[in-house]
Amino acid sequence: MTQSADTPEQLTWTSSPSQPRLKLPPGACDAHVHVFGPRARFPFAEGRSYTPSDAPKEALFALHAMLGIERCVIVHTAAHGYDLSATADALAAKGGAYLGVALVPTSISDAELKRLDGAGFRGARFHYMPHLAKGAPIDEAIAFGRRLADIGWHLQIHMAAELIGELTPALRRSPVPVVIDHMGRVDASQGLDQEPFRNLLKLLEDRNVWVKVSGADRATRQGPPYADAVPFARKLVEAAGDRCVWGLDWPHPNHQGPVPDDGVLVDLLAEIAPGAAQRQALLVDNPQRLYRFAPAARA
Repeated sequence: MTQSADTPEQLTWTSSPSQPRLKLPPGACDAHVHVFGPRARFPFAEGRSYTPSDAPKEALFALHAMLGIERCVIVHTAAHGYDLSATADALAAKGGAYLGVALVPTSISDAELKRLDGAGFRGARFHYMPHLAKGAPIDEAIAFGRRLADIGWHLQIHMAAELIGELTPALRRSPVPVVIDHMGRVDASQGLDQEPFRNLLKLLEDRNVWVKVSGADRATRQGPPYADAVPFARKLVEAAGDRCVWGLDWPHPNHQGPVPDDGVLVDLLAEIAPGAAQRQALLVDNPQRLYRFAPAARA
């Protein structure tokens, strides 16, 4: 039976993930999570394409404390639309240790952008995925980037893998850094030589482009522990290690397959970025540069 957009999805996150074996460096950043609701306080948007289960900030904070994650970027969710209240509330609770990426219309005023910057937002996300509401046309999003440049924000692009080649010319014109979500949403079963992944590597030759080595649990076609997806993340770190960031994608909305174990996702970092210097860049130095966190102390 097809689920109604008004029916909450089954829980896609676990309240009891495994304890990871890997110790993360001081100041480690999870650069891609969401908060949902609680809907009694933060209602979901009318016309949304899905209704997630509640995943409040308190659950996120407890998860990060257990995993050894000190900093975070909360990416505002399409389920809440342009109402940024739930994300802003979570940012305010962490006093600068958590920052955000907003979902905003390109018609937003400069004054409102500056207000959001003061609240801890650092970028604007646009969706080009069939299961989510259609984003602004790509040329409009790139033109919007000129206004983002004035406040030091970036563009975050969530696109289907088959669109990478088509959108590349526009993305190369961006006046601000461009961050590609979830390894370009590639299908791991198609192998490293698939055209979308080759297009992503080609796009990353532009030093204005960054990528999130998140979403191994989405790219996989084998399931946990995601061995088929790890080579993609590792290749991206090898190709553009100074422009990669990482995230859990908690609470894994619209997830197909087994509920991800966030401890397992942390332990994958030992394979994605095998060297301590690589993990320092991926988890600490790169997020600090991109999101403008206060400097973190080194061990």
